[in-house]
Amino acid sequence: MYVFVVSKVTEEKSPDATRKAMKDSFEAPPPVITFSGHRMNSTKGLRRQKRDWVIPPINVAENSRGPFPQMLVSIRSDQDQDISIRYSITGVGADQPPNEVFNIDPVHGKMFVTKPLDREHRSSYHLRAHAVDMNGNQVENPIDLYIFVIDMNDNRPEFKNQVYNGSVDEGSKPGTFVMHLAAFDADDNTTANGMVRYRILSQTPHSPIPNMFTINSETGDIVTVAPGLDREKVSQYTVIVQATDMEGNLNFGLSNTATAIITVSDINDSPPMLTSRTFSGEVPENRVDVVVANLTVIDADQPHSPNWNAIYRIISGDPSGHFTIRTDPVSNDGMVTVVKPVDFEMNRAFMLTVVVSNQAHLASGIQSSLQSTAGVTISVQDVNEAPYFPTNPKHIRFEEGVPAGTSLTTFSASDPDRLQMQQIIRYSKLNDPADWLSINRSNGQIVTTAVLDRESIYVKNNIYEATFLATDNGSPPASGTGTLQIYLIDINDNPPALIPKESQICERINKNVHGVNITAADADTDPNAGPFVFELPNFPSSIRRNWTISRISGDYGRLGLRYQVYLEPGMYEVPVIVSDSGNPPLSNRSLIKVKVCPCDENGDCTTLGAVAAAGLGTGAIISILICIIILLSMVLLFVVWIKRREKERQTKQLLIDPEDDVRDNILKYDEEGGGEEDQDYDLSQLQQPDSLEHIISKPPGVRRVDERPIIPESQYPIRPVVPHPGDIGDFIHEGLRAADNDPTAPPYDSLLVFDYEGSGSTAGSVSSLNSSSTGDQDYDYLNDWGPRFKKLADMYGGGYED
Repeated sequence: MYVFVVSKVTEEKSPDATRKAMKDSFEAPPPVITFSGHRMNSTKGLRRQKRDWVIPPINVAENSRGPFPQMLVSIRSDQDQDISIRYSITGVGADQPPNEVFNIDPVHGKMFVTKPLDREHRSSYHLRAHAVDMNGNQVENPIDLYIFVIDMNDNRPEFKNQVYNGSVDEGSKPGTFVMHLAAFDADDNTTANGMVRYRILSQTPHSPIPNMFTINSETGDIVTVAPGLDREKVSQYTVIVQATDMEGNLNFGLSNTATAIITVSDINDSPPMLTSRTFSGEVPENRVDVVVANLTVIDADQPHSPNWNAIYRIISGDPSGHFTIRTDPVSNDGMVTVVKPVDFEMNRAFMLTVVVSNQAHLASGIQSSLQSTAGVTISVQDVNEAPYFPTNPKHIRFEEGVPAGTSLTTFSASDPDRLQMQQIIRYSKLNDPADWLSINRSNGQIVTTAVLDRESIYVKNNIYEATFLATDNGSPPASGTGTLQIYLIDINDNPPALIPKESQICERINKNVHGVNITAADADTDPNAGPFVFELPNFPSSIRRNWTISRISGDYGRLGLRYQVYLEPGMYEVPVIVSDSGNPPLSNRSLIKVKVCPCDENGDCTTLGAVAAAGLGTGAIISILICIIILLSMVLLFVVWIKRREKERQTKQLLIDPEDDVRDNILKYDEEGGGEEDQDYDLSQLQQPDSLEHIISKPPGVRRVDERPIIPESQYPIRPVVPHPGDIGDFIHEGLRAADNDPTAPPYDSLLVFDYEGSGSTAGSVSSLNSSSTGDQDYDYLNDWGPRFKKLADMYGGGYED
């Protein structure tokens, strides 16, 4: 057996013990590890040694096929010759999860591995070996055991993705980076087992050459190795990449593959080219938003990308900006569009020079094509244009009040079609709100048809507006509109009107209220309105004797009673003359209704005073109050009479005796005595006979009294045709006596048969049924009586369901 003696460490014990890899042959016998260090002395106790042993690591190959348990090392103490020693190990893999990967023979100290190890799961184990005597006392200090799992090439390289996407610009130079691929190997990357190498297996397509790309065997970077990438020819490449461990050794290494899709990105290396050097179109004059020509272009770059999108520009031939070129987003064509009306009389045709370019700049070294420029000829079509008013709207000023028939102005239109045959223009009125104007159809002269009034509702801000129509005789006819605005200058044609129309004033002068403030309203404007002059007329003389007007300001005055003048309460109409400031001034005699009434200390009319002021005297007021009292008394008497009549109606006796009154009473017709059980009746008498033989065969004097006797009917007396009044009583008594003695007359003095149920009925007498509700009785037997008694069985036999 081997004894491993390795380097010593000082008593400070460095935390990183020296580890020496040992790769001996697996067939060699396991080493023997001897405890050394502290010794147990019975007299001196524990004695510390100044040197200790460093145990070399134990190497175990992963995925070993056994047999198991497989011995790894033998541990022994140099005291095992003196005393019995027991050995044990602790740590992960022994007494800690994963448990029982390693165990030890407690007597001989042989340590075993019990199963195959996986380095990718755990690459090393740290155990401690213990030696104790039979009493469990520590004989030796624990020693550290390091077990390293030797890697085997049991894992293939794995790509994170099966498909990788990369891109490279077309026209890229050799050595241009394209993309990066990486594979991971779970084996030890410090050994050949985990060292991965890359290579390209295939490239599709092979254009322009089969090997357009290469890959760095160690890093996995794919780069270009040849020029000639052209997206317009090949837009995408598919490359199969292989990763192999064992440093790429195909004989011993494990391999895996992945796919790299390389997209050739477009660059603007194809300038747009117009399909023709010249284009043409035509447009009617005065039309806008009309496409007049369509420019087609060819571009080999990727469609709908900035390298393909075309931009058109007009570089000459349109100084006024009548046209623009818009790009069709689908076809990439250029649409020449009119954005400003063109005039045939000004320009009959346009010669445009158009250049096309891409949204993105051309790639470095790419020159523009000569076919990027073209000429566009636009012809203008002459159409019949509408006449137009040179001054629109036209402003004129006139004083209001001009009489009808006054010529205001000539509102004429011009025809823009100068190159066509001279056309005739006719005028008409389109909108004249107040119907004040007329226009001459030939020359456009405007004449008034009514007096112009500035105060009309159709005048806004002193301006009256009318619209006229000018129509030519072209083909087709065209028309234009013009607006005439007349500024009406105000004249003094409206007298002022007094405001307010009604007011009230105290019958005596009050210190707080001195009169009624009045003003005036004038439809005219300055200087034909205020300031106003307020005056009282000379006639009648009582006006100036009782009333007075004082001036407050230019537009206001005050109407009041003269001092020491007392007027009876009532309504007074006071005439007031109001004059404006026009030249000449206009005056207006207006009436203001003034209510004179008694007032309180605040100057407000009292309630009685207000009534008196309305024109009613004291006598009239008293009369009205008396009428109201009489009316209320009549209403009260009528209500009392209605209540009393209702009470009498409730207490009045009925015309018939209450016992004979059938309303809400129970009528007693007859007493039938006791029930069927109390009488001895022959129930057979209730049955209808099948034949009359038994009746005929009965001896005289014996018969059923509930049926019509078979005997001759009695003879009743006949009433005389012309009875005598004295014979009426005799006739009635004789008829009564005959009816009483007639055996054939109903009701035959017996029970009557109302129904017949047939002979031999199986139903017994119903007299045994007890109608009393007292006591408990079983009615279930009613269910056995057939369908006729089903309802009765349901009612008394518990047939109702909850």
